[in-house]
Amino acid sequence: MTSPRAWLIWIIGIFAYLVAVSQRTSFGVVGLEATARFHASAAEISFFTVLQLLVYAGLQIPVGVLVDRFGSRAMIAGGALLMGLGQLQLAFADSIPGGVLGRVLVGAGDAMTFISVIRLIPLWFAPSRVPLLTQLTGMSGQLGQLFSVVPFAMILHSAGWTPAFLTLAGMSGLAVVLTVLLLQDLPPGHPAPEPSQGLRATGVSLSRAWKQPGTRLGLWSHFTVQFSGTVFAMTWGYPFLISAQGLEAGTVSALMALYVAAAIAAGPLMGSFVARHPLRRSTMVLLISGATAAAWAAVLLQPGRSPLWLLAGLVVVLAIGGPGSMIGFDFARTFNPAHRIGTATGIVNVGGFIAALLSIYLIGLALDALHLAGASPGGLYSLGAFRIALSVQFLLLAVGAAAILITRRKVRRQMAAQGVIVPPLLKALAQQRRLVAERRRTP
Repeated sequence: MTSPRAWLIWIIGIFAYLVAVSQRTSFGVVGLEATARFHASAAEISFFTVLQLLVYAGLQIPVGVLVDRFGSRAMIAGGALLMGLGQLQLAFADSIPGGVLGRVLVGAGDAMTFISVIRLIPLWFAPSRVPLLTQLTGMSGQLGQLFSVVPFAMILHSAGWTPAFLTLAGMSGLAVVLTVLLLQDLPPGHPAPEPSQGLRATGVSLSRAWKQPGTRLGLWSHFTVQFSGTVFAMTWGYPFLISAQGLEAGTVSALMALYVAAAIAAGPLMGSFVARHPLRRSTMVLLISGATAAAWAAVLLQPGRSPLWLLAGLVVVLAIGGPGSMIGFDFARTFNPAHRIGTATGIVNVGGFIAALLSIYLIGLALDALHLAGASPGGLYSLGAFRIALSVQFLLLAVGAAAILITRRKVRRQMAAQGVIVPPLLKALAQQRRLVAERRRTP
């Protein structure tokens, strides 16, 4: 394990994921242009992303089952092909139905990528490397977002709509070629997978993954910490910063680049924490959730427009939610056998995107309702309207945190039955301080 060939396989996988994230987040940059091109309202623009995420989330469990049966290579190549076709469709679309069809194809292809890449890691690398490499894989996606907010945005503003989306389609084509030529599902000498099972056996595997409390804890962890950053990056962050906060396009691009940089910096730290403190993973998730709520409250309660430093702080906190959500996949890995990892990962990955699509659509509905009611005299995307509409996120954060606490109790009861006792956090910290003090006194 962890051979030179493994690193090549991983690099091909993260390139495919980087391409997928650039396709996923590209629409977050074109919100204002899409409103004009398709003559759409805020709710209709949000529907593009909501339907894309609905397709993505709806396919996670089927894709998890399929990748366990057919392997990562076929799924990654198929996903890149679908995303390329979707961006070709969007490049020439001039109506809402045509644009929505393109985003549906992008969502379907995107759904096939991440789970397939994550599944490669425990097959090709030693177990001690898996948590960190999982975080690094998630970080590679942030580079894809960086492509969508900088080079893609530059092509969009200089060359226009069609050349920008054709560029994304070309990237998907390159991912297909590299995957087909260079990717392998299993390392040499690894036993071949068992023959594909029937629908009944697949249903049993899915049921067992869901009944495992650790899988559900992973789902709610992903639900709670991932969605707010996704909402910000994919749909409403750009209009909020441009129209409501009055920032220049260059400043917004810099903040989006800061988002990517912060996520990249937080990824290894999160992976190291998970590897060293596996019994405190849910505590970290709850801390990130609380920080997200506090950051949004500080910005939305600010009289008038927020200072740039406060917006930068919000961006950094939201960025940490990306690598924080990867903790959910570590729950799936550690509480399920190897042959069920794809299925369990698919279940976990549903969480954050269900929360994101609910939040995106509710925010769009709220903006339209306020505008029609005359409650946003500053315009559809005014600061006052965004203050109310973005507050829907607090409800989802509260629901997610409550679900984590409830599910965590079930997980800890299961662990206690197996002889693993998780001491209260304050007691564990006190014991750790005593151990450090004893080491210092020891000559």
